[in-house]
Amino acid sequence: MTLHPVPAFNDNYIWVLHDRHRAVVVDPGESAGVARWLKQADLTLDTILITHHHPDHVGGVAELRESTGARVIGPSRERLPEPVQRVQDGDTVEALGCRFNVMDVPGHTAGHIAFFSPDIDGTPLLFCGDTLFSAGCGRLFEGTPAQMHDSLSRLAALPGETRVCCTHEYTLSNLRFALTVEPDNAALVAYAERCRDLRARNLPTLPSSIHLEREINPFLRAHLPSVAQGARRHQPTTSDDPVAVLTALRAWKDVF
Repeated sequence: MTLHPVPAFNDNYIWVLHDRHRAVVVDPGESAGVARWLKQADLTLDTILITHHHPDHVGGVAELRESTGARVIGPSRERLPEPVQRVQDGDTVEALGCRFNVMDVPGHTAGHIAFFSPDIDGTPLLFCGDTLFSAGCGRLFEGTPAQMHDSLSRLAALPGETRVCCTHEYTLSNLRFALTVEPDNAALVAYAERCRDLRARNLPTLPSSIHLEREINPFLRAHLPSVAQGARRHQPTTSDDPVAVLTALRAWKDVF
């Protein structure tokens, strides 16, 4: 199986997983670039996976479905271009011989889901939409900080070697914020240097890994004293409660 990010818009990635014959596409916000890439790679689109309803994740679904006949699978509680096979937490999806477990991860939107496969050629794989970014998390458009904290905690509990396929190239911006929160985090400093080099060569910083995100992502580290201390630089009254810390961090990042 091969994993490839197709760039879209200013900073989106539309992930393609394929076996050299058939492909799964995740969150196609536009169709033309995906169709062009599939044609160049001589791939047949088999399945479209959707994590949430935002236009930059579903804008190309209808055209790709109509032109290829691909089935579409998405969250049970989101507004999506029909027809869609609706799934929710605990469901299992089979595609290209791979099994994906569906996880409810609300926060960014009310019905956001993620797709987790425990074994793609020996390595776990996560399509997390806009819930988890490298060194960051999604804005709380429809959910609460408590929901986001629970969602991120569920993702952080996945195996450390899990490849994390985020859908935006926000890494450098997120790292600038994370370094403001934890300037003495050596792993964060080293990762920032590596990512700056990748982007200077126009290469993606993704996928990340769960192990790495546990070390450098302040939103996964809200339970740590160093992150709580950092959050108090923005909101001095922030307690050590992880949800309170995440609340302060997200409010700070929104204006950073």
